[in-house]
Amino acid sequence: MTRKPGSMYREIRGQAYAQKRYMGGVPGIRISQFDIGDLKTDFPVKVHLVAEEQCQIRHIALESARISANRYIVKKAGNAYHLKLRLYPHNVLRENKIATGAGADRISEGMRAAFGAAVGTAARVQPGMKIFTISTTEEHVADAKVALRKGGVKLPTPWRIEIERPTKR
Repeated sequence: MTRKPGSMYREIRGQAYAQKRYMGGVPGIRISQFDIGDLKTDFPVKVHLVAEEQCQIRHIALESARISANRYIVKKAGNAYHLKLRLYPHNVLRENKIATGAGADRISEGMRAAFGAAVGTAARVQPGMKIFTISTTEEHVADAKVALRKGGVKLPTPWRIEIERPTKR
């Protein structure tokens, strides 16, 4: 069966459902890495991608945004960055599959309020929550902003970019 569009799962409806031990066969998350780049160096500037509205972000969208941001920043900054994905998709998305095809018009209504099968996972995001953080040096701040913008367009929520610099004493 084809994957449904992300707009079906964007809104937060009902209670979060993360009890995977009671559900047989929850698909694994597609996110391959949460920390990329130079993990040992402590960079002075942090650039954050911050959500503006509440929504659910599917694990596939998070992975797509991570790949896009990382691809740009690695070209521009080399190894002088640390990209961190700050969310984990805990919430299990369910879908009640309904019969389609010839002769399915009589049985297509399905069962009301059916539990559904697990089709993926999503992270619930509230306004002001940081989604991605790129730590880098002062000369690569503009590149980090462009990288986060390229990753942000893959996400279903409006976002803004915040820059956190160390305070001078």
